[in-house]
Amino acid sequence: MVAALDLVGDPGRIHEEGLTVRVAVEQARDQVASTFGARPREVVFTGSATEAVATVARGVAGRGRHQVVSAVEHSAVRLAAERAGEVTVVPVDRHGRVDPEEVAAAVRPDTAVVHVQAGNHEVGTTQPLAAVVTACAGLDVLVHVDAAQANGHLPLDFATLGADLVSLSAHKFGGPAGVGALLVRRGLRLDPLLVGGDQERARRAGLENVGAVTGFAAACGALAGGGLEAEATEARRLTDRVLHGVAGLDGIPIYGDPVERLPHVVCLGIEGVEPQAVLLGLDAAGIAVHSGSACSSEALEPSPVLEAMGVDAHRSLRVSVGWSSTETDIDAFLATLPRVVDDLRALGAG
Repeated sequence: MVAALDLVGDPGRIHEEGLTVRVAVEQARDQVASTFGARPREVVFTGSATEAVATVARGVAGRGRHQVVSAVEHSAVRLAAERAGEVTVVPVDRHGRVDPEEVAAAVRPDTAVVHVQAGNHEVGTTQPLAAVVTACAGLDVLVHVDAAQANGHLPLDFATLGADLVSLSAHKFGGPAGVGALLVRRGLRLDPLLVGGDQERARRAGLENVGAVTGFAAACGALAGGGLEAEATEARRLTDRVLHGVAGLDGIPIYGDPVERLPHVVCLGIEGVEPQAVLLGLDAAGIAVHSGSACSSEALEPSPVLEAMGVDAHRSLRVSVGWSSTETDIDAFLATLPRVVDDLRALGAG
């Protein structure tokens, strides 16, 4: 990335500086395509997975005014679909998983696209993508997979998945923030979200962020040669330790599927204690976690994901690990969480 930041040409120009940058961008595109089983021409670089999602929701509007989402989709998907037109929300089971047949049943003649995530951003539950694609086959509807939480953690092969569109995010697996990609099945045309230039083969206007796409490709390269499998195995081992370590604790249920889940994410309920206080107590001990609810400075809104699953949507902890997480980190979390929760419960009882 540091080397790429010194490249100052416009990749759309045919002078030496421009062509040098074009080579860097296309090499990055080749690496991202190879990592996710796509053709290079199917990769459209974006500023984030959120932008990729918005590109889908707005870009398919000409096909129909109706879109289908699962009840546990990320707010970027849900809100973009609502802004584009009418939306049908498909319910999930207690683990947060959709029924592919219910997804297909929600498709109407004016449905443009079905959105389904690869893995949930709060509870980690993975969705039956192949079954959803199969159920929607022959319905004349596009299938978009939001893979932002799963990319770099679970294998993803665009060619065999059968979906029409896949959204990706670099920072979710060690790449830089501020860059993502949209995989677009060859031959599929979308109305661009950003207009004004012919960059990305006229699919996304704006000068490419060369340093960011280079970093995206570097993160992909780090997963080659078995790197993804090794990291996923280690992440699952660490999060399994979290699940086993809290299993005997009173008032700390486990949300989401404990097996069919993303390897790096688990979600815990915290009964009788407000999550902000738990987050602050853990942070004071050097442990960074997140509440499954969306926090703001003024209020704690219930989590739509947990509400859809029928569990306590106000009190949860989203615990995740990354490529740098260690046994010592897990030891610290398992030692600190019971103490923080017990102290807070004692204060409440007093």
